[in-house]
This record gives sequence, C-alpha cells and structure tokens, in this order.
Amino acid sequence: MESCNCIDPQVPADDLLMKYQYISDFFIALAYFSIPLELIYFVKKSAVFPYRWVLVQFGAFIVLCGATHLINLWTFRIHSRTVAVVMTTAKVLTAVVSCATALMLVHIIPDLLSVKTRELFLKNKAAELDREMGLIRTQEETGRHVRMLTHEIRSTLDRHTILKTTLVELGRTLALEECALWMPTRTGLELQLSYTLRQQNPVGYTVPIHLPVINQVFSSNRAVKISPNCPVARLRPYAGQYMPGPVVAVRVPLLHLSNFQIYDWPEVSTRSYALMVLMLPSDSARQWHVHELELVEVVADQVAVALSHAAILEESMRARDQLMEQNVALDLARREAETAIRARNDFLAVMNHEMRTPMHAVIALSSLLQETDLTAEQRLMVETILKSSNLLATLINDVLDLSRLEDGSLQLETATFNLHSLFREVLNLIRPVASVKKLSLTSHLASDLPMHVIGDEKRLMQTILNVVGNAVKFSKKGCISITASIAKPESFRDARIPDFLPVPNDSHFYLQVQVEDSGSGINPQDIPKLFTKFAQNQSLITRNPAGSGLGLAICRRFVNLMEGHIWIESEGIGKGCTVTFIVKLGITDRSNDFKPPSLPKVLGNHGSTNFTRLKVLVMDDNGVSRSVTKGLLMHLGCDVTTASSSDECLRVVSLEHEVVFMDVCTGLDGYELAVRIHEKFLKHQDRPLIVALTGNTKKVTKENYMRVGMDGLILKPVSVDKMRGVLSELLERRVLFETV
Repeated sequence: MESCNCIDPQVPADDLLMKYQYISDFFIALAYFSIPLELIYFVKKSAVFPYRWVLVQFGAFIVLCGATHLINLWTFRIHSRTVAVVMTTAKVLTAVVSCATALMLVHIIPDLLSVKTRELFLKNKAAELDREMGLIRTQEETGRHVRMLTHEIRSTLDRHTILKTTLVELGRTLALEECALWMPTRTGLELQLSYTLRQQNPVGYTVPIHLPVINQVFSSNRAVKISPNCPVARLRPYAGQYMPGPVVAVRVPLLHLSNFQIYDWPEVSTRSYALMVLMLPSDSARQWHVHELELVEVVADQVAVALSHAAILEESMRARDQLMEQNVALDLARREAETAIRARNDFLAVMNHEMRTPMHAVIALSSLLQETDLTAEQRLMVETILKSSNLLATLINDVLDLSRLEDGSLQLETATFNLHSLFREVLNLIRPVASVKKLSLTSHLASDLPMHVIGDEKRLMQTILNVVGNAVKFSKKGCISITASIAKPESFRDARIPDFLPVPNDSHFYLQVQVEDSGSGINPQDIPKLFTKFAQNQSLITRNPAGSGLGLAICRRFVNLMEGHIWIESEGIGKGCTVTFIVKLGITDRSNDFKPPSLPKVLGNHGSTNFTRLKVLVMDDNGVSRSVTKGLLMHLGCDVTTASSSDECLRVVSLEHEVVFMDVCTGLDGYELAVRIHEKFLKHQDRPLIVALTGNTKKVTKENYMRVGMDGLILKPVSVDKMRGVLSELLERRVLFETV
C-alpha cells in the first residue's frame, strides 16, 4: 500500500488553533493592561472629571480581566474541534477589538482633555470666584474699618483719647465682648490695666511683665491666640457657668522715650510694649478669622504711630511751656537788669557830679596853695594832697568809664589826629614820674608808622598811659621801652592770639604797641586774672598796694572797642613783664591837609600868662565851688563877678563880660540860661563866650551844650594850670570842648 503525501488545506490542525488562542490571549491581556494606564493619565490631567472613583473601579475590572487572559496562557487544554474553533474565533475578535479600543483611547484622551466638561468647569470657577470675592470683600471691609479707625485715632493727638477711641472702634467693628489695654508701669517690671471697653474690671490692676504668655506675645509681631484663663485675659469677673470667648493679644510698640520725660509714662531706654487684649462673645460659636487678626495687627501698628506722635506733641508742648516760662523769667530778669543798670548809671552820674564838686575845691585850693611861699615840709604836704586828689579823680574816671563800657553806652569818637605827637605826649607825661624812680624810659616808632591816622585819640592815649603807668608803678629799677609799629600779617597767626584774625586793607591798618619793663614780673598763672575788674597781682599787693585793679580791665575793653587784642607775657616773679596790644586805626587821605583837633588833649602849662582886666562871670549854685572857681580866676588876674542863680546871672551879665562860666546840671535851667544870654545879645560879637564848668560826664550833656550854643565844656576838678590853659585856648580858638 502506497503512502499518501497530500495535506488537507480546509481545516487547520488542532495545534494551530491552540497557537491562535495563545496569541489572542496575549494581545487581549496587553490591551487590558494598557487601557487602565491611559485612564490614569486622563484622570491626572483632567481637573474637572467628577466620577474619578468609577474610573478607578473600571480600571480595576479591566486589569482583572487582563489578568484572567494572562493566566489562560498557562491553562490551555485540548477541546473538541468545534469548541476550539469557536474559542479561537471569539478570542481573535476580542483581541482585535481590545487592541483597537486601546489604540483609539490613545487618540481620544487628548481630545477629551481639551474639550473638558463645561458644566463642571464653570461650576468650579464660580466657586473659586466666590471665594476670591469673599476674600476681596473681607479685605475691603478690613481696609474700611482700618481707615475709619485710623481717622478716628488720628483726629486727636491726646493719647488718652487715642487709646479709648481705639478700644471703642475695635469693639464696634469686631463685635467684641471686651477689649483692654495693659500699659507698662514706670518701673517697667509690671503691666497695668489702663483702659477697658466695658470697664468691668477696676483700672489699675497689675500683673508681672515676665509671665510666659506676655513674653510669647511680645516676641511676635502678629496677633497671638491666648488662653482665656491667663491673668491678662481675665477682663471681667467670672460668675456661675460663665465661659469666656476666644481671646487674642497683640503687642503695641511704644515710642523710645530715652529723650523724653512724659509725666506719667515710663522713662525707658530699651524697646517697650503695651499689650492689647481682645475677647469675642462667649455665647456664640464664633472663632477668630484670619482677616480679623490682620485687622487687629494693623490697628496695633496705627495706634503705635499715633501714640508716638502724641508723645512727641506732648513733649514739644511741655518744652514750649517751659520755654515760655523761661522767656518770661528772662524778660523779667532783663527788665530787672535794665532797671538795675539805669539805677546804677543814675547813681554813678549823681555821685560823679557830687564827687567832682568837692574834688574841684580840693585840687583847686591845693594848686593855689602850691603857688604860694611854702616851707619844704608844707610843699611836700601840698604835693601829697594834689597827688592823692588826682589819683582819686582818676579812679572816678575809671569807674565811670567801666560802667559805660559794660552797659554799651560808651562809643568811640573817631577823628584825625597826629599819632607821633600822641606818643611824644605820653612820654612827656610819664617821664617826670619815671625820673623820680630813676627809671630809664625809651620809645621807638617804626619808620613806616603813618603820621596822621583816624581813631579815638583820647581812648588810645588812655590805654597807652594805663599800660605804661603800670610798668612804671611796678618797676623799682631798670628801664621801660615803648615800641610802636604796624602789625604784620604773620603776627596775626601768633599762637598767643588764636581767636584774633584781622584783615588789613587800604582803608585801615593795625597798630601794635609793646611796653616792656624790667620790673617785678607776674606769675604766669595770675596773668588771666589781671584783665578782670578789681583784680590785682596778689604777689605784689603787699609791696605796692596802690591801684584799684580797673586799669587793665578798662584797657581790654577799649582795645576790644577798637577791634583789637591785648595780652601779657612774663616769665615769672622778678623777671619783668611785656604788655602788647593791637588796635585798628584808619588811614587818612594824604592829599588833604591835616586839620588839628579843636581841643588839645592835655592843656599845657602857659607859665605866667596874665589875664589882667579879663572880665569873667561865674554862675554856680554851690557856694564853695563858686568861691574856688573865683579864686582860681582871680589868681590868674581876671576881674571876676559871681552869681548864685540863673536869674541873677541873666541880670548881671553885660557887654563887659568876655567869658561866662556856668555850673549847670542836666535840667533845663542851665540850657535855658544859655539860650536867654544869646537872646540878650543880638550881635554875635557882643555875646560873651559861654563855658559849662560841670562834673556831669554824660555824652548827651555835651551834645545839649553844643545844641544850645555854648562855646565850651570843662570838667571838674580844675587846677590852676588847667584853668590857665583853658583861658588861653578859649581866647585863642573861641571854642573848647573837653572830651567826655
């Protein structure tokens, strides 16, 4: 029998069917596993899909189905041919559909994610917008309350009103059951209950500042929820079953008060806080919300700012009140000082006049007595009287000058004068005194020192005479040298005069005068005291007690008036002394002829000049002074007529009288008398020369004398030599006003 090599192509073999089922199960499992992964991706990307739990269940079901088919790969067994064909066909179709579904989801899921479910999307957006609008409304409400509260507390700068208004507005805005403010005590160790909303607890209750709850609040810049049972939260008495509501506390920074002292506020040098405690109603389930806490924090900051402004205002008002009180006190002191100065000046003016009148008698009579035949002993006595009288007259002048310098009434009288002649005159006055003590007196004027200058000749001479006079007074032997030169710019940078910085120019220069002696010297420690009035060199008082201690004090003030500087140098006791001063003088126009002053500085001694037949009328209401003046004039050969009153003087004066001497006070009587004499003599050449002989040294007196037409002013006391010089100068110049 031959074998058959043909194959039946119509029906697949059993093993082929098994392979098809195997492959189909694999692809079905692969498709099932891929579908849940795609669903998971879809759920994660879609924020609006509402039924996520259904997808999770569906994914689990598919995974389990896939797992079943996967397990079938290991559980195949031989079935009947018909069953095998049916299973193969079903599994192939399932594999095709599953794979197609898995592939389709890959394309569909992005489309689903882009389309989204509009209803859910809009619903979510609406809810989100509601939340945002609620937040915005809350913020606006908070801002409105903050603005209202800020407006209320900023409408005043009274700190008590600020704090009380804050509690009231917070209580109304947040519907609080209680609100309170704890302020630090003066010691800074406790907090004191200072303000409450309902005032159910007594104000003044204190708690220690170092409690843990207080430290917790002070260490945070946010509102802190605290226990209703803590000491600072016990704002009302607890009774029965009362349960307090939620409580928050916030710190309120206080102004750094180290530079302020406000009456009942602590004086602290470190950061200080007050404590604000707020309690919600206890009969509600309400809790503190975030926006309410933010409101409390903002209000606390605003209160801190308002309190700082109030503290500054309170301090400034207190400073203003103190300043006003000080101004009132200063004004009262100024008026009292002005009254005292006026009283002093009036006293000095009266005393000056009253002292010069008897001094006039002493000096005049002594000078008359000196010109008689006297024994040597008598002449020594008379000279001693004259010297003491002149010293007293100098003291009177110094006191008057010092008084006028201190109250500012003394002013420089500038005029053109001969500077070289001034130094020669100083030497002529000092040399006789120096020769008596056997002192050598020398002077040196620099070659470039101008001849004519502008300044106050009298005050410059007074300064030089004081300085040179002191040198003579405190020198027993040796020499005294006077050097005058133009101060060089480099001398202004001297370390001894650091504050003196003058600037010379074409209209003025600075004169430097240096007086050096070989006298007793000065202790360097005593030098600064010498320019103080009534101060003397203590080391020399016992050896030479003469002097009032006013000379250098007056010199310094004169030098200051002349925009200069004065200083003293000495190496010590017994080593001499050097006084240097610099003053400002004007430069004259050399093209103009120099005009001599109308009054000589020192009236010269005219020797035996005789004024025989010179008719003079003397009017003086003081009998002694009238007799003394008459004696002086008669000694000089004058024909003297006297009058004791203005009426008598006006009745007696005639064409025969050439000179009328009147002792007048500051009243109108003397001025009126001068005017009446002018009216009595219509022709100017017939009118006698009218000279005031007075002890009044006020500058206004001289101006009034000149205004009413007087021809001269002579200050008492007057000696024989001075009267002789007065008559000579008066008859020669027809005018003579002694410098006051």
